[in-house]
Amino acid sequence: MRIHPLSEGSFTIDHTKIFVPFNASAENLAEKTKGSLLVEIQPFVVITEKDIILLDTGLGYFNSNGVLQIHENLMALGIDPTSVTKVFMSHLHKDHAGGLSYIHPTHGDRFISFPYATHFIQRREYELALSNSNASYILEQVAILDEFSKVSWLTEDEGVIENLIHYQLTAGHSLYHQAAWIKEQGEIIFFGGDVAPQLQQMKSRFVAKYDVDGKTAMQWRQKWWEQGQQEGWKFAFYHDLKMPTYQQPTNIH
Repeated sequence: MRIHPLSEGSFTIDHTKIFVPFNASAENLAEKTKGSLLVEIQPFVVITEKDIILLDTGLGYFNSNGVLQIHENLMALGIDPTSVTKVFMSHLHKDHAGGLSYIHPTHGDRFISFPYATHFIQRREYELALSNSNASYILEQVAILDEFSKVSWLTEDEGVIENLIHYQLTAGHSLYHQAAWIKEQGEIIFFGGDVAPQLQQMKSRFVAKYDVDGKTAMQWRQKWWEQGQQEGWKFAFYHDLKMPTYQQPTNIH
C-alpha cells in the first residue's frame, strides 16, 4: 500500500470555528490569535491493489484557478479524481467534510466531489450534522449525501468493509466519530481522525478542551499508541504540521 498526505496548508482556528490561513515560514507564531490552535489540514489518499481510498476530504476550498484543492492535490500525484473508488469519513466537521461536495463556480449548483466513489459514512454522525447548529458543521456540505446513490451508511459501532477497511466508533472528539484501519498483505495504515490528530498527542496524556469527551479521546490514543508499536502500524495524522505519517517499529521479543 501507498499513502500520501493531501495537504491544504496550515491554519489557525479559535472559538469562532473559522479557519484562517497561516504561513508558518512568513508569520510569527507568537502573533497568532490568542487562544487559537495552529493545525495542518491534510486528507490522505491510500492506494491499494484494487482501490484508491480517500480518508476525509479537507476544507473544500478552491485554488486560484477555480479547481477544488483536493482535486488539484490528487492530480499532482498523477491521480485522476474520478478514479477514487472509496471515501471514508471519520466525522463530518467542516474541515474534514468540506470537500465532500462543492458549488459549481459558474451556475451555482452543488455537486458531489467524487461521484464515482462509494462513500462510507456513519449514519448517526450524518443525522447529528443535519440537526446540529454547532458551527463545526455546515449543513449544505453534507445534506446532498441523502440523494446520492453511492453512500454506504454505516450503522454499527464497528465493522469491516470488503475485508479491507476496519472501522470502529470512538466518540471522543464528536459523538459519532470513527477511526479506520486499512489492512492489506500484513500492512496496517491507521487513521484516527481528530481523536488521533497529531503525533505529539499520542505521546502525552493530553486532554483537549475542543473534544466532546477529552478523557475518552486520550484513552483511545494511549491504547492505539501501544498497540501500534506492537503491530507496526503506519499512522496518518490529519492535523500534524510536520509529521503527516509515522511508521512505528515493530517490537521484537
